Amino acid sequence: MGKRLKQQRRGKGSNAYTKPPKSGKVDAALPILDKSTTLRGEVTEFIDNPLHTAPLMRVVYDTGYSSILIAPEGIMLGSKVEAGEQAGIGIGNVLPLRNIADGIYVCNIELRPGDGGKLARSCGAYATIISHSGDTVTLMLPSKKTVELSADCRAEIGVAAGGGAVTEPIMKAGKNYYIMHAVNAKWPVNRGVKMNPVDHPFGGKQHHKGYSSMVSRNAPPGAKVGHIAARRVGRKKRG
Repeated sequence: MGKRLKQQRRGKGSNAYTKPPKSGKVDAALPILDKSTTLRGEVTEFIDNPLHTAPLMRVVYDTGYSSILIAPEGIMLGSKVEAGEQAGIGIGNVLPLRNIADGIYVCNIELRPGDGGKLARSCGAYATIISHSGDTVTLMLPSKKTVELSADCRAEIGVAAGGGAVTEPIMKAGKNYYIMHAVNAKWPVNRGVKMNPVDHPFGGKQHHKGYSSMVSRNAPPGAKVGHIAARRVGRKKRG
């Protein structure tokens, strides 16, 4: 008797393939401030969160307010951090793009003013301030693409820490299993042609499908693999 296919088991929505709610959930966002407010605080803790490749840091400000930010390279426990319009140019400081000079590296950049930071947040990531033009600032992102953002968008000074962590060789499949398990990623992903016929519609010892994989849009979940409602398949004929 065959067993249910993996795509059927995942689609069921049981606990076997779902991530526990709020597991590893950390709100690493820039603090919400008024334009006239400047906070000064101290780094009190570093946080290793499985959902972030870069380490996080907790900053406790002089008003008693605390926030969690992306930790930049060179920061340490006890380092002083400022946030606001009047903040200086120092590692970990948060200030608007209009107050950051050209050529400075920044990370955890807001895409829209007040969204808490969306760009250049992964380990080793940074963007470079290229130019200022009126109410917009041009940056070069880690992908080498340029983007124009509002001058009111804020960013952290420095390069996100942990650079090179994702390039380290994993060496063993078991280590990668736990890495993917922590972020609820689907791994390993085997090809259907390598499975048995009871495990996948493409399964069998031939290691190729053996027939057309075009299926109807209304096919049942177990058979809905391959070219789903494709307009056309195969190579285009010349001439």
